[in-house]
Amino acid sequence: MRDETKCLHAGYTPKNGEPRVLPIVQSTTYVYDSAAEVAAIFDDPTKGLCYSRFGNPTVMAVEEKIAQLEGGVGAMCTTSGQAATLLSILNICQAGDSIVSLPTIYGGTINLFSFTLKKLGIECIYVDGDSTDEEIKAAFQPNTKLVFGETIANPALKVLDIARFANIAHEMGVPMIVDNTFATPVLCKPFQFGADIVIHSTTKYMDGHAVQVGGVIVDSGNFDWTNGKFPELTEPDESYHGISYTRQYGKMAYIIKARMQLMRDFGVYPAAHSAFLLNLGLETLSVRMKQYCENALAVAEYLERSPAVESVNYPGLPFSPDYALAQKYLKGCSGVVSFIIKGGRPAAARFMDALRLASNEVHVADIRTCVLHPASETHRQLTDEQLAAAGIDGGMIRFSVGLENIEDILEDLEEALASI
Repeated sequence: MRDETKCLHAGYTPKNGEPRVLPIVQSTTYVYDSAAEVAAIFDDPTKGLCYSRFGNPTVMAVEEKIAQLEGGVGAMCTTSGQAATLLSILNICQAGDSIVSLPTIYGGTINLFSFTLKKLGIECIYVDGDSTDEEIKAAFQPNTKLVFGETIANPALKVLDIARFANIAHEMGVPMIVDNTFATPVLCKPFQFGADIVIHSTTKYMDGHAVQVGGVIVDSGNFDWTNGKFPELTEPDESYHGISYTRQYGKMAYIIKARMQLMRDFGVYPAAHSAFLLNLGLETLSVRMKQYCENALAVAEYLERSPAVESVNYPGLPFSPDYALAQKYLKGCSGVVSFIIKGGRPAAARFMDALRLASNEVHVADIRTCVLHPASETHRQLTDEQLAAAGIDGGMIRFSVGLENIEDILEDLEEALASI
C-alpha cells in the first residue's frame, strides 16, 4: 500500500465488531474511577482525556491522520485557520518579540500580523521574497522568533521557496512556519524541504465541501528548541506544575505545549462532528487535488488564449515567473487561478454577473467552482490608488476551479467573457 494511502486511512482502525466509519464521540467529559486518576491527567493531559477543550477521540483521530499526511510527529486541530495561525505564533512568541514574514500571504493573516499581534506587543517585519539572502537576514532582530510564509500564496499565487527561507531561518536560529492550505500535503510536504511547523485552514481543500470551518497545526519534531532562544519550551512552565516541555516530551515539545498551555487558555478546539466532516473530506483529498489541478490548468490555458483577458496568473503555466519553483516544490498548482479582464472594474463586474455555473461567493477551494471580484466585493472600500498599492487591479478575478466537468466550466467562462 502506498504511504499516502496509509496516511489517508490513519487515525482510526476499526477492530472486530466496531463501526467502519470514524465514530463521533459527542461528549464534553470523560469518567474515571478515582480522584487520583483525574489528578494525574490534569498534571499531564497526554496521559488521558480530561475535557474536550483539550482533546476528543474523534478530533484526535483526525489529528493523527493529518500529522501522518504531513510527515509530522503530532498535530492539533483548531476551530479555524486563523486560530491555527495565531496559536502557532503565540506558542513561541510573547510581547517584545518579532516575527519575519513574506508580504504575499492571505489578507486576513496580514491583518492579524500587522494589527492584532502589534496590539499584543509582537512586531511583524515583512521581507520581499525577491530580496537577497543578505537583505532578508538584515531584517532579523535579536528578538525575532520565526519566519512565516505560504506554500502557494492566497490570492497572489506566489510559490514559496521553502528550502531557501528555511535555511535562512535555521541559520538565524529560528523555525520556519509554512501555511500549506492551498497545496495540501498531497501537492507539497513542506517538512521535506526544511519547514518546521505547518498550518492549514482545513476549511479549504482538506474539507473541500464548504460545510465547516477549521484549522490545524502540525509539528515536524525537527527543530532544536534548546538553542537558547526559546526558554518557554525549555524552562519550567509554572502554569503546569513546572513541566519543561523539551525535557519531558522531546520532539513533541512544541505541539504538546500548544495543547497544554494555549488550547487550555483559548479553548479554540473543534467539535467532534466538525472533525467527522473534515475526515470525510480527507478521505477523498488525493483524488480531488489531482482533478482540481487538471481543471485549473485547462482553465488557465483557455484564459491565456482569450482576447478579452489581459493577463493570467497560475504557477502551472510555463511563462509564469513561479513556474520553476512550482516544478521544484509542487506536484500540482491547486485549483485557484487569477486573471485580469480588459476593461477594468466595469467589465469585470459584467463578467461576474454573466456567470451561471460559477458561484459568486467569498470562499475558495471548494468542490464547486466559485469566483470573486475583489475590487467590487471584498475590497470595495478601497480607492483605485489603494487597490493599486495592494496589488489589486480593477479587472482582477479570483477563480477557484471546482470539480465540475471541465467542458461545462469552460462554456460558462466563454459565455461570460462574450458578454463583455
